[in-house]
Amino acid sequence: MAGIKEIRTKIKSVQNTRKITKAMEMVAASKMRKAQDRMRAGRPYATKVREIAAHLMQAHPDYHHAYMVERKDVKAVGVVLVTTDKGLCGGLNTNITRLALSRLKEFEQKGIKVQATALGNKGLGFLTRIGADLVSHEVQLGDTPNLERLIGAIKVQLDDFVDGKIDAVYLATNRFVNTMKQDPSFIRLLPLPSGLSDPFQSAEADKAQEDAQVKSQYGWDYIYEPDAKSVIDDLLLRYVEGLVYQAVAENMASEQSARMVAMKAASDNAKKIIGDLELVYNKTRQAAITKEISEIVGGAAAV
Repeated sequence: MAGIKEIRTKIKSVQNTRKITKAMEMVAASKMRKAQDRMRAGRPYATKVREIAAHLMQAHPDYHHAYMVERKDVKAVGVVLVTTDKGLCGGLNTNITRLALSRLKEFEQKGIKVQATALGNKGLGFLTRIGADLVSHEVQLGDTPNLERLIGAIKVQLDDFVDGKIDAVYLATNRFVNTMKQDPSFIRLLPLPSGLSDPFQSAEADKAQEDAQVKSQYGWDYIYEPDAKSVIDDLLLRYVEGLVYQAVAENMASEQSARMVAMKAASDNAKKIIGDLELVYNKTRQAAITKEISEIVGGAAAV
């Protein structure tokens, strides 16, 4: 009977675990919709800022902002790693940290120094474990990206790029594709491409956007206040900040989607385990009852 008691305890334990994973699945599903809406709502802003900035630079080709300067001899780069603060979201953090680690090794093999920024507790722990040169970090981002909190951590990398301490800034984040798919992406944040193409779009979409810009025959004329240089400077800064905000929003949408899928898989596995344990429990109980009946019959026959 000790075996039956152990199996019954195990079933109860798995049932309690399934209740937790089922509740987490429902919470993640609720947060996922809000995160996806927030992510999609941020895309039109980044698109419009990118269009206006591209038009301004076409109108003033003689002015080259510091964010647009390509440096041939790359000796140092900055990497911004965007991860989640919590776990239980499948292989989301593992995939992006594995991609970031492979890129860091490539930079190391080329003799390029790397300074890192962590956005998210999991990324902070990862960069600390591998002994990376961590210059800034921001954790406990919550369920809603806050640009004011992100700027403080990112500004260190942006200022170092302008000062010439680093020659490029890269952004490692999970790009949201759909509920079942999230792609780990390692994109270049600075220097900005000449056409200001969207780093979160596919290559085919970027090519179509460039073709549309080439075919466009419209001229761009603006009235500036106070002057064109100040407007372009502020606009490109807002554009870079918008890219970072969009990266965090994409990662948060990916997090909730991955957590919902992971918790659903955990709940389904728990249900399967409960079924297997109940089958073993019934067989063990039946065997115990049969044994008791046999003992009673044997005792009666002996009397």
